[in-house]
Amino acid sequence: MLVAVRGVLRGDTMVAPSVTRRLVDRYVTGAVASVADARLDVLTDREREVLGLVGRGLNNGEIAGKLFLGETTVKTHVARILAKLHIRDRIQAVVLAYESGLVRPGG
Repeated sequence: MLVAVRGVLRGDTMVAPSVTRRLVDRYVTGAVASVADARLDVLTDREREVLGLVGRGLNNGEIAGKLFLGETTVKTHVARILAKLHIRDRIQAVVLAYESGLVRPGG
């Protein structure tokens, strides 16, 4: 405690470890409310859902199982997502999912 008091007297800022932890968690996990990304407005709700799962690294079979869809249906959704967003591959889809806030680290 004496170290903290001396630090404040020197003009240092003291932050409780619990506050620091919450700030880091919020920053790292992106827990701050995100603003809707207009780039995703062209997608249907199902396409957004599929894009989120693509962003999390799931393959077509895994997405199909999770959403109770056929794998061909998932492939169709992915193809439409790529076309609507004017992106060339799943890698760009993953990047967009993160940039738009649809997927967050650790989520």
